[in-house]
Amino acid sequence: MKIIYVTDLHGDEQKNEQVYSVACEEKINIVINGGDLLPNTNSDEIFRLQSEFFKYLERHFAGFEKKKIYYLCFLGNDDLRIYDERLVRLCQEFEYIKNIAQRKIEIDGHEFVGMNWVVDYPFRIKDRCRKDTKEYQVGIQYGNALLSTTNGFEEIDDWESCIGTLPTMEDELNKLPWPKNMTNAIYVVHMPPCNLGLDICQDGHRVGSKAVHDFLQRNQPKISLHGHIHESPEISGIWKSNIGRTICIQPGQTGKLTYVLIDLSSNKIDLIRK
Repeated sequence: MKIIYVTDLHGDEQKNEQVYSVACEEKINIVINGGDLLPNTNSDEIFRLQSEFFKYLERHFAGFEKKKIYYLCFLGNDDLRIYDERLVRLCQEFEYIKNIAQRKIEIDGHEFVGMNWVVDYPFRIKDRCRKDTKEYQVGIQYGNALLSTTNGFEEIDDWESCIGTLPTMEDELNKLPWPKNMTNAIYVVHMPPCNLGLDICQDGHRVGSKAVHDFLQRNQPKISLHGHIHESPEISGIWKSNIGRTICIQPGQTGKLTYVLIDLSSNKIDLIRK
């Protein structure tokens, strides 16, 4: 079984089309998109841009469906939560397109489990933010928190109190569907684990999740796939690491299209930039 893993495309149609071309040329069985599918902007135009991008996604998904290539995906932290159900409905129109946010799917004996929550950050859109663990301290914020609604953004004055009422990353991980065979499972978790060099920001800050690291260390799936910190592999020089037997992958996404080719038959894993 051959897999392409790509993440953080943020509505870049050219990169999406490149992924489709590679999938066809390389006879890929499964494309996994690790989150942040939709265009992003710092203005209120984000609602219009993300809504309109679903027209492109429908055409894009139809191409994979025609080729009988599975496409597993979920929305990420920069994709507004008000569009979650829209993605669910769109995926239900196809046989080969699957939304794996907090879901499990089995393909040819391999189970894929997805999770798109992230550890809280200073940026304002908080739709998918969680405290890492109960002890996690909310840091300095760049303005009041925002949550998306069908009427625009709702501004949250006391984000620290608000997030304290929500499940933690640790809680969310423990609620995920359990695979029948953990040693053969592949987890797709937008947030990278800490302490592996997969989580380093441009300024050198390490922002990975202790909860994700501990979950992987404790349960030892075959592979975990991550994203979120676009620049980390370029800053750290690390895109692949291990937690025990688990292979942890974070390809990043900056200028050129970057993705990982995974051959589960030969256990060959390659990082591609093009």
